[in-house]
Amino acid sequence: MRNAIRLENVNLHYASTAFRESSLKAALASSLSFRLKKKEILDIHALKDTCVQIEEGERVGLLGHNGAGKSTFLKVVAGLYPISSGMRTVTGTVRSLFDLSLGFEPDATGRENILYRGLLLGLTPKFMRSVEEEIAEFADLGEFIDYPIKTYSAGMQVRLAFAISTAVGGDILLLDEVVGAGDANFMAKAKKRIMDLVDNAEILVLASHDFNTLLSLCKRGVVLHHGNVAFDGPMEDAITTYRRINGIAG
Repeated sequence: MRNAIRLENVNLHYASTAFRESSLKAALASSLSFRLKKKEILDIHALKDTCVQIEEGERVGLLGHNGAGKSTFLKVVAGLYPISSGMRTVTGTVRSLFDLSLGFEPDATGRENILYRGLLLGLTPKFMRSVEEEIAEFADLGEFIDYPIKTYSAGMQVRLAFAISTAVGGDILLLDEVVGAGDANFMAKAKKRIMDLVDNAEILVLASHDFNTLLSLCKRGVVLHHGNVAFDGPMEDAITTYRRINGIAG
């Protein structure tokens, strides 16, 4: 069966309860019958009747203003967000590069977290042990690989997470912007590894604001605007549409 992504009339809502204040201050105010005038927080309709089909061999760029639904789109494809309605069908192994810092156990060592993070990615303990040294070498953490994650800087955590997440490719590669992963030497290594993953993936979906990167990697562009698919077609035309609807001079 060929690799493919199909979203048919997909809707996704974020419940407003996720955004309501739940602090001690708010609880005290409520118990003392303070009535502060607040604007009602409504549910967020993040994706609206989204219909997109991506077939094997395609390189697709996602464009949209911040909050347009790009990251939500990627996470729906990855199966991280349950949809509210519609149909999501994804055929093929998905590898995603976003939220790199998620999934670490702060009290465990870097080496132990290689195993934990690999399991979250759906990889086997046997496989993770076989690539453990390669991951440690790529992350270039030295002796810190055997220190608890809570002793790492943010940059060190991202480097380790990147090394783990890119240790193996997939049929479908989902990228959210450029990975900021440390100094110039590490960034050069990271860029080369990403390009190797892109070259080997059957499907690429890249969300970015970098027009040059999108034009160099993607033939097709999908423009999201307030959760709607505003355009789906050639990458050059997608960039033109994005600029027009967002009032950006070209």
